[in-house]
Amino acid sequence: MKKKMTITSIKKSKAQKPLVMITAYDALFARLFESSADMILVGDSLNMSFAGKSDTLSATLDQMIYHTNAVCQGAKDSFVVCDMPFGTYVNKDEALKNAIKIFQETPADCVKIEGGEDKAEIVKHLTSNGIAVCGHIGLLPQAFRSEGGYKVKGKTEQERDSLVADAKAIEKAGAFCIVIEGVKADVAKEVALSVDIPLIGIGAGVDVDGQVLVFSDMLGLFEEFTPKFVKKYLDGASLVKEAVSTYAKEVEKGEFPQEIHTY
Repeated sequence: MKKKMTITSIKKSKAQKPLVMITAYDALFARLFESSADMILVGDSLNMSFAGKSDTLSATLDQMIYHTNAVCQGAKDSFVVCDMPFGTYVNKDEALKNAIKIFQETPADCVKIEGGEDKAEIVKHLTSNGIAVCGHIGLLPQAFRSEGGYKVKGKTEQERDSLVADAKAIEKAGAFCIVIEGVKADVAKEVALSVDIPLIGIGAGVDVDGQVLVFSDMLGLFEEFTPKFVKKYLDGASLVKEAVSTYAKEVEKGEFPQEIHTY
């Protein structure tokens, strides 16, 4: 039986064992991923993958709580991370109130917050009040409008220094790990070496302490576009379409159900 990761074992994995994180939004997929993933992220990416929206910004706290409960039900032996959605941590008091709601209404192991030095005070306030926090630096999907799009970070010396400062500030504030997204690989490596907690990359190269992917991307279920950093491990959309097409044809021809499917 798989042993569930803890904050202690996650921190101890630094430079020892690459961490495997994947998103999930329901019990079905969470159960399928549990045996392979160290951590399951209930990402606000569900607003795009699950709800069909063009970005993550309209995801609500109640949505995140609903999907987190579903994931926790399906993967009871997985370490589950719940994204705090846009607008739920604009100041430390709002952040604490909303994080407490997540902890009271779900079995989530931690929350995830986007931002670096500018969010360190909020992270500190949460961790000082019993809320485990995973940070998120680099490309911040919740800030894409203010930044004029999804932009890779770490292209300048100033950005490199800022990313290192962000990671150190979030670590000092009490976060036990950090997601780093959309960052030049050499810079992500430098950031990983600058802190003593694991850095989990997405579009940040191999020289970090783990990787995370959105499951619908890596299973080839999301067809609109494929980010450069995604490897498709399955042509899921084609397989699903083929299966449903076969089912439809058999229904139309009267070939399903057969006797073995009939009471």
